[in-house]
Amino acid sequence: MRWGRRSGETIQTVAWQRHRAGAWIASAIATLLAGCAAPTSQLPDLPTADVAAELRRQQVAQIQKYYGELHRVDSVAFRIRTANVEFCRGWVSAQIGLYAATPRSLPRKYRSFSSEALNLSWTRPTAISVVEGSPAAKAGIASGDQVIALNDELIPVTGTAGWMGGWLRQNGVTPVKINIRHNDVDRTVTVTPVMGCAIPIDYVTADTANAFTTDKKIVVYSGIVELAKTDAELAVLIGHELAHSNLGHLDKGRWNAMLGWASGLAVDAGILAGGMSTGGAFRRAFEKAGASAFSVGFEREADYVGAYYTARAGYDLTGTENLWRALGQTDPNSIQIAKTHPITPVRVVQIEKVAAEIADKKRHHLPLVPDLKVLQAQNQAAAESDSPRTASEHF
Repeated sequence: MRWGRRSGETIQTVAWQRHRAGAWIASAIATLLAGCAAPTSQLPDLPTADVAAELRRQQVAQIQKYYGELHRVDSVAFRIRTANVEFCRGWVSAQIGLYAATPRSLPRKYRSFSSEALNLSWTRPTAISVVEGSPAAKAGIASGDQVIALNDELIPVTGTAGWMGGWLRQNGVTPVKINIRHNDVDRTVTVTPVMGCAIPIDYVTADTANAFTTDKKIVVYSGIVELAKTDAELAVLIGHELAHSNLGHLDKGRWNAMLGWASGLAVDAGILAGGMSTGGAFRRAFEKAGASAFSVGFEREADYVGAYYTARAGYDLTGTENLWRALGQTDPNSIQIAKTHPITPVRVVQIEKVAAEIADKKRHHLPLVPDLKVLQAQNQAAAESDSPRTASEHF
């Protein structure tokens, strides 16, 4: 049916008809509700003010929890990014391990209660997170300090984090004077930035145990962070995603998909030349097959290289295999079914082997650099053998 005004109908007529239709719908819903079963208990009156107060308490608790978790993610990510800067293919920037904000620079949904929850100033950025051992921490900056200016340039109260990141990229590792205010006492500290991988991390509140890498960022869900019981396990996760970025897995996957598409197109064209149309069936099927080609191998490679990144950042790999065991319990299919990712028993055994390999290199005072050429043959075998029938998408 085509909805619209028929020829000769006036706007007023159409409006009246819509009004009558709406009235009929409202009447029908009222009739339905009248026949529905209702609660029979005498429920207590709930003062609006009490509900509003509890709402605010829960909002405050939620934002405090989120930024507490974000501090943990930022702290681990800072160590991973700075310890492995040489592998980031030129995508690097100067960093000081400081995250500052004002209510106006945070997402709109947080603004009305962020000042109360995080003790933020509306007029000056406040340090929410300072990474332990970072240049900012070494200079004496702490969470709760107001961060006023970089080399006498006032830090804006909107887009604060982005502005500071851009300023530091331009400044490089040249020491910077930062004006700080704590308990109404002003002071100036000198911070010397360090270089680190520039890829940002987006921390998202979501129950799903997942993390993934795009061309522009790493996305980490809170569900997977909860599985990482130690910072070393979290480092393995972040190292895995950074490895995807540094090893160019996205570009390789797109290239494989394009090769599949071209091959399928040739088959479609050949069949069409014989007088039969496939409707692009082979193009679509081959493109999908190309996109998933070596996917298991790429994931194993990211696990392998990510473990090295973790060790290079100073984390002990002992026990980090428990992250994969926890994932297996959360997603039972991943224990024995995998199409795009290795099954969790493979991931557990591999990280134990890699931990032993790294320990052996340390004993022999060898550089902690992953042996990528050795892994290539293993990846091809994994792509051929680890390809059961269905998949569960996760990092």
